[in-house]
Amino acid sequence: MIKNPTSVTTCYSKPPLLIHLINKCKNMRELKQIQAQIITQGYFSPNQDATPLEISKLVSFCAVSPYGNLAHAKAIFNQQRKNPSVELYNSLIRGLSSAKNPVEALSLYRKMLSCGLKPNNFTYPFVIKACTESSMLRNGIVVHTHVVKSGLEFDSYVQSSLIRLYASGRDLLGAKQLFDMCSETDLASCNSMIDGYVKSGEMELAQAVFDKMVVRDTISWNTMINGYGILGRIEDAKKLFDEMPERNVRSWNSMLAGYDKCGDVENAFDMFSEMPCRDVVSWNAMLACYAHSGKSNEALALFDEMKALGIKPTEATMVSLLSACGHLGALDQGLNLHSYIVDCEIDINSIVGTALVDMYAKCGSISRASEIFHSLESKDVLAWNTIITGMAMHGNARDTTQLFQMMQKEGVAPNDITFVAVLGACRHAGMIEEGRRLLACMRSTYRIAPKVEHYGCVIDLLARAGRLDEAMELIGTMPMEPNASAWGALLGGCRIYGNAEVGENVGKRLINLQPHHSGRYILLSNIYAAAKRWDDARKVRNLMKAKGISKVPGVSVIELKGIIHRFVSGDWSHPESNKIYLKLHEISTRLKSTSGYLPDTDQVLIDIEEEEKDHALSVHSEKLAIAYGFLHLGPEDSIRIVKNLRVCRDCHDLTKLISRVYDREIIVRDRNRFHHFKDGGCSCLDYW
Repeated sequence: MIKNPTSVTTCYSKPPLLIHLINKCKNMRELKQIQAQIITQGYFSPNQDATPLEISKLVSFCAVSPYGNLAHAKAIFNQQRKNPSVELYNSLIRGLSSAKNPVEALSLYRKMLSCGLKPNNFTYPFVIKACTESSMLRNGIVVHTHVVKSGLEFDSYVQSSLIRLYASGRDLLGAKQLFDMCSETDLASCNSMIDGYVKSGEMELAQAVFDKMVVRDTISWNTMINGYGILGRIEDAKKLFDEMPERNVRSWNSMLAGYDKCGDVENAFDMFSEMPCRDVVSWNAMLACYAHSGKSNEALALFDEMKALGIKPTEATMVSLLSACGHLGALDQGLNLHSYIVDCEIDINSIVGTALVDMYAKCGSISRASEIFHSLESKDVLAWNTIITGMAMHGNARDTTQLFQMMQKEGVAPNDITFVAVLGACRHAGMIEEGRRLLACMRSTYRIAPKVEHYGCVIDLLARAGRLDEAMELIGTMPMEPNASAWGALLGGCRIYGNAEVGENVGKRLINLQPHHSGRYILLSNIYAAAKRWDDARKVRNLMKAKGISKVPGVSVIELKGIIHRFVSGDWSHPESNKIYLKLHEISTRLKSTSGYLPDTDQVLIDIEEEEKDHALSVHSEKLAIAYGFLHLGPEDSIRIVKNLRVCRDCHDLTKLISRVYDREIIVRDRNRFHHFKDGGCSCLDYW
């Protein structure tokens, strides 16, 4: 805060002191104190205006400083009774070029021209930047003609901004022609050319420019490191990082982003730990790496550390954390994050709003997801895809198709991801004809070429319905080679309907395609076992063992008071295991006496005694999680479980009975979809 402003009032007639005070401002409160004194002294009166430099300094602080306020800059600009100076226009154009709506800078530039003012070499770089940020290459070309007419085409900063414009518009030839006109020692233009090549994935061309540079700065090195990281060429990025003569925090952040791209959590954390200093981007990069790698608990723990150090989160922070909560199905922690976003006044824009929709949908609260979605002022295709995917996961096929139609009515064109989501809804609801129709109209109506994922959805739809011949026919007529997911969908249908003949051929094909995927061996072994071909089942299991392939264990998690509790089949590692097994025995006994429940031992596809099969079924991970929920949740609370594998038929039947006998809502998210158990029924209608 400026101390005793009245003591400097009489000095405001001296421009150097006024400018010095503006330069020392640290917030808008101080700036407004200076502005108030200027007004008091009559500088805004018709007879006495402040000098153009002084006013432009005020506008510059408001428009460009991180402590400023762009709206206030516009207000000062609009208060000028005489035509604003070129310097004043330049200050506001610069601020607008970096704002959320850089097109405003172009409008102001046109107004400047209409007033008869002549732009200079400080005007053009930011006007061109506005064209670049708005992806308006045609407008940029027009501005380029103005540059030539002004005789400023050889100005270093104008050249570098033009190179960036053409490169961003994918006109690398035009950018290169401009670059060839520059001096070899022109650092800004070299950096712009490297940046253009990097963003186009042309790393060899970028490297050639980099190698020829007479002088390099940290921007040159960081751009190259970032480019290699984006392409997953982490060794090339690390080589440059090690060679850098001087690093800044952005250098380290670029390496973190590269490790994130490669999914290398260990090296990312080592890099993060070694950083001499970190900014919020560093923390966001590490959080994103954890979230993208499925290490959601680590992401949430890191956020606690971040808060303890007083680092203010950004929207990127919250997007990564919401993704982590969604992965875990941690609704309580997701709710806490939502409250934190509101309390910190973080803008719930399309990006943050979409992350909230995704989190709530994956945590089982599709009603909250829908509420957030409909509250968004701006909904892009990602937002629509997220809510449509969420509805599909919950089996709400009717809502999914309605949203698909509403999306188009609001002028948002569906893309290939949209169709994966809508076809997924058809798959979960058994809507065969609708699924076929959507696949057929993708190309004819929407001009979207179906990909292998779209065919895979319809193959799965047919296979789940027992129409294996039609699924085989579709695989045979696909315009591309079917991938493992397509064959896996067919194999799943063979398992459901006991078709060992087709299943054997498909299973062997899949094992050749994915020799290290444990699920392929397990499914083929189960098909043999269901057909009582125990020797063949044993051979497949022995083949797995010989190749050193382990079965992925079934894991179920439940969140209570923000803490994630993890269970595996037959698990005794939990500190309350004795209570859990007693509660599970109590539940099973009641269900047997009141509903005649008997374990579905056909689900145990190994050659053992019936009594052993009963026990194997009774200790499945989701049953242990449900029992733990009974121990600690109130009778009115919903029990929410997340499982990494498909729910077996016995657990599905048992959970339906629990929901009826105990009058409890139980929500289970398995590998494929959500199951909402209530009053003895399930939202999947036993079709999963």
